Amino acid sequence: MGLLARHWSRIAITLVPLVFALLHATGVLPIGFLQRLDAIIYDARLRATMPRTLEQRVVIVDIDEKSLAEVGRWPWGRHRLAAMVDELFDRQKVAILGFDVVFAEPDDSSGLKQLREMAQRELKDVGGFQERLGQLQAGLDYDAVFARSLEKRPVVLGYYLTSDRDGRTSGVLPAPVMDRAALQGRPIAFTRWNGYGSNIEQLAKAAPVAGYFNSITDGDGVVRSIPLVAEHKGAYYESLSLAVFRTMVGQPAVEPGFPRDRFVGRSYSGLESIVLKQGQRQLAVPVDDRVATLVPFRGEGGAGGGSFQYVSAADVLAKRLPEGSLRDKIVLVGTTAPGLLDLRVTPVGETYPGVETHANVISGLLDGKLPVKPDYTIGYEVVILLAAGLLLAFLLPLLSATVAVLVSVGVMLVLVALNYYLFAAHELVMPLASALVMAGMAFALNMSYGYFVESRSKRELANLFGTYVPPELVDEMVKDPDSYSMKAASRELTVMFCDMRGFTKMSERMEPTQLQELLNAVFSRLTDIIRANRGTIDKYMGDCVMAFWGAPVDTPNHAELAVKSAMEMARAVHQINEEHRAKGLPEIGVGIGLNTGSMCVGDMGSDIRRSYTVIGDAVNLGSRLEGLSKVYGVDIVVSESARKQAPEFAWQELDRVRVKGKEQAVGIFYPVAPAGAAGKETIEELRTWGAFLKAYRAQDWDQCDLQLLNLQRMGAKKYLYELYSERVASMRLLPFDPGWDGATNFETK
Repeated sequence: MGLLARHWSRIAITLVPLVFALLHATGVLPIGFLQRLDAIIYDARLRATMPRTLEQRVVIVDIDEKSLAEVGRWPWGRHRLAAMVDELFDRQKVAILGFDVVFAEPDDSSGLKQLREMAQRELKDVGGFQERLGQLQAGLDYDAVFARSLEKRPVVLGYYLTSDRDGRTSGVLPAPVMDRAALQGRPIAFTRWNGYGSNIEQLAKAAPVAGYFNSITDGDGVVRSIPLVAEHKGAYYESLSLAVFRTMVGQPAVEPGFPRDRFVGRSYSGLESIVLKQGQRQLAVPVDDRVATLVPFRGEGGAGGGSFQYVSAADVLAKRLPEGSLRDKIVLVGTTAPGLLDLRVTPVGETYPGVETHANVISGLLDGKLPVKPDYTIGYEVVILLAAGLLLAFLLPLLSATVAVLVSVGVMLVLVALNYYLFAAHELVMPLASALVMAGMAFALNMSYGYFVESRSKRELANLFGTYVPPELVDEMVKDPDSYSMKAASRELTVMFCDMRGFTKMSERMEPTQLQELLNAVFSRLTDIIRANRGTIDKYMGDCVMAFWGAPVDTPNHAELAVKSAMEMARAVHQINEEHRAKGLPEIGVGIGLNTGSMCVGDMGSDIRRSYTVIGDAVNLGSRLEGLSKVYGVDIVVSESARKQAPEFAWQELDRVRVKGKEQAVGIFYPVAPAGAAGKETIEELRTWGAFLKAYRAQDWDQCDLQLLNLQRMGAKKYLYELYSERVASMRLLPFDPGWDGATNFETK
């Protein structure tokens, strides 16, 4: 929660695309670009999943250019259409015949109308004419001939619905498949038309089943769906494809399928499905909010598309097809001739035959697989947007740029995969554009904010601390730059002073450039050790290095890291001396003082020059301890406060001292080795030394001599033991002092 609180502004900017996406999804603020992008995604997904196989059950009889060339221009005499119907049912044995054309006007091409007029006027007195006309008119009444061919056959005629200001109508509509009462007063958002152009009465009576062949053209001019049921003046009519399918399965009743969710009220304007009922059997055909279905395109359109078998109408009329070659097929009569204006723009082609859209829907109905936008699309889109948007908003600010890219791409891939799965496995067409654009914009805004706003403060922080702090700590600091500043603060830290011994002698014997090279090489080795252990370089003072641990990045084990650094630095100096001996260069010594305590840390100095440093009594004590390393003949002197916070080492107490400017005595120690690395001899030596110090502070000089002798027998030869041997010899000459606390006073710095 602390991290989220620090990144609240970045989270807020990342949530902006989510807000706009939700407004779009709920219809409060529709975004045209996202609607067009969803259409493009749907088209691409549709093309990627089309089976591209031949549908064996549906055949298209095509009034193509070849047919127009052989038979003549459209419309043909209906006696030819009657002959075609007879051929299809009698010789080819088709199961159902549907017409994707409308017969809106009587056929007068036989001349029967003119002959009747002549029989009533100029030829009414000609003998035998009336009789002969009576014999001929049965064959010359092409509408009657066509009607007789349609009667008592499974034929579905086509018609169209229109919307214009006048609501013009022509022809006879079929019986509606559903009336308003079936809707139970619900305001269903059917596609509505106020006019129609249907078939003449004579044909409508002969073939009472008919369906409109209208499709829905989207805003981009592309036909993607067909309304299965549409409204005209309070009555509800079926599409050509649904009428053909119902004829195929025995004319089941059509009922509205209301949403089954009990939380959906009667005011909801959508249907879940169109239910086809026949006795105890029923089939639910899913529909979208317009009571329409998306066309399940099988592949490229036309005779060469490979999705449906196309048969030229001329070949049917000429009886060129082998008898029974279309047995039990569903046949649709339509046209692909450009001049007859039944070519449409679809997701799979810009000149797609309108009749084939109905063939695709019939195929989908037969398979029970029709893609549909379900009535819960809005709910799905809102849930997906919230899940992805909130995840990105709260996660991206906490990640590096590389991980943020991977997470964003991963989220988008999951969205695409889920969307594709729902479409491929369940024919559910869910919106995707809003979620993808939202995720992309959330990532872009998050990264932009991070680069232009947060990275500026991070760069400033890196510039401020980069010369003092190891790169690893700078990397930690820039993750949360607001938590770090140069402002002075009092904190418990561990300070180190490291002084090189023998520097003055070397300066007298070496050239300045040689001395500079040597000094830089030694400082580089020691600095690398300090930085590797998360130490902060304070300053270089001639031949002395000052560093501290625990700031600017909080480090709980700062004392342990400082002691570890000191031991590694002492070993590094020994290695440097071995190298110097091999090269004939002078050897150097080192003295290190460590103290842990409360210090003031921050950016201090003048207006001209400032530095990030520590000050305070604890710092001064650390400096004094470095000077005491020469007195006790050791490389490292550590205060008791630092020793207590570094129990991972084996310690040898050196003394209790009272330095200049301090009234209170402090214990000083030397780190012998890591606790686990101290051998038995070392442990025994330290135990003996502890017994010596106890006797020393009790002024039991005889016991002191005994313990020093024991140390000598162990082979322990240290300057420290010689120092205390001299002290014991001197103090034997003094009387017993009951007020002595065993501390050594140092009056010099």
